[in-house]
Amino acid sequence: MSMIRDLRAAVRPSRRRGDSPYEYETTRTAATNSAIVDCGVYRDGRRVTKHISPAEAIAEVQENGGFTWIGLHEPNEREFAGIAKEFGLHPLAVEDAVHAHQRPKLERYDDTLFTVFKTIHYVEHAELTATSEVVETGEVMCFTGRDFIVTVRHGGQGSLRALRHRLQDDPELLGKGPSAVLHAIADQVVDGYIAVADAVQDDIDEVEIDVFSSGTNGKAQGGKAGATAKGGDAGRIYQLKREVLEFKRAVSPLLRPMQQLSERPMRLVDSDIQKYFRDVADHLARVNEQVIGFDDLLNSILQANLAQATVAQNEDMRKITSWAAIFAVPTMIAGIYGMNFKYMPELHWKFGYPAVLMLTVVICVGIHRGFKRNGWL
Repeated sequence: MSMIRDLRAAVRPSRRRGDSPYEYETTRTAATNSAIVDCGVYRDGRRVTKHISPAEAIAEVQENGGFTWIGLHEPNEREFAGIAKEFGLHPLAVEDAVHAHQRPKLERYDDTLFTVFKTIHYVEHAELTATSEVVETGEVMCFTGRDFIVTVRHGGQGSLRALRHRLQDDPELLGKGPSAVLHAIADQVVDGYIAVADAVQDDIDEVEIDVFSSGTNGKAQGGKAGATAKGGDAGRIYQLKREVLEFKRAVSPLLRPMQQLSERPMRLVDSDIQKYFRDVADHLARVNEQVIGFDDLLNSILQANLAQATVAQNEDMRKITSWAAIFAVPTMIAGIYGMNFKYMPELHWKFGYPAVLMLTVVICVGIHRGFKRNGWL
C-alpha cells in the first residue's frame, strides 16, 4: 500500500477541487517548425541526455541501454514518418496518431502497444447558458515498446511536460521502464476526469436548483415569467447533456483497455507497474458511474422541466377558459335583448335595464368566486 501511495504521489500534482491536472502549452516553435516537444534517454531511472534528436536517442539506447521517451505535438505525416520507420510502428497506428479523433483503445502490434487516451478539460464560465462549452477534449496517444515510448498529443491542453519532470524526480519509479510512463499518463488522464466530474456536478446542481426554484417563482409571478424560465432552463439542460455525452465518449471506451492492462500479463508492461493499473481502473470505473449518473439525472431534470412547462401552460389555459366563461354571461344576455322582440322580459318596466345589469354582475361575480375557490383563477 505504501508503494501505491508513493507512486500516485509521484505522478499526481497537488491541486484544489475542480482544478485540471493539464497545462496549456504551445509546442511548435517558429524557429524549428518541429512537432517534437522533448526527446530524452533514461537509464536506471535517470535522464542521461538533454534534448537530442530521435536518431541520436535511438543510437544511445542501442549502444548503452535504457529507453527513450519522445514527445510530439500534432505531428504531420512527414514529421512522424522518420520516427515511425525507426521504431517499426504499424502504419494503421501511425495513421491514427497523425489524424487523431480516435476512440480510446488499446491495440497490440507485434512488440508495440498502441494506446489512445481522450483528455478532458473543464471550460470555466461565469454563467451556464444554452451555448456554453463545458468540456474540451484532446488526445494523447502512446506507442510503448521494450526500450521506447512515443507520445503524440493533439489539442491545446493535456501537456505532459510537468508529468515528465515529476517522473524524473522519482528514479525508482522511472527505472521500471516505458510502462511506468504509460501508467503515469493513464493516471494523469483519469485524474483529469475526476476533476472535471466534480466541476460538472456543480453545474448540474446549479441547473437543478434553478429548474425547481423557477417553477415556484413562475407560479408566483405569473405564467409568462414561468414559461420564459422553462424555455431558458430547457436550453441549458440540453446543452449540458451534450457536454456530458462528450465526456462519456472519453470515459466509457477506456474501461476495457485499463482492465486489460491491469489483469492480463503483458511482456511490455512491468509486473510491478501492472498492479498499479488496477488502481487507475478502479478510479476510472467510479468516474464512469458518475458520468452515467449525470446523464440519467439530466434526463430526470429535463422531464421535470417539461412537466413544469406543461403545468404552467395548463394554468394559463384554465385562466383563459375561466374569463371566457365569465364574459359569456353578459354576451349572452346582451344577445337576447338585442333581438328586439315585442314581448321581452321587463321591457316596459322602469327598473328593467338596471335590474338586468345587476343580475349580470351578480352572475359574473358568482362564477368568478366559484373559479377562484377551485383554483382556476
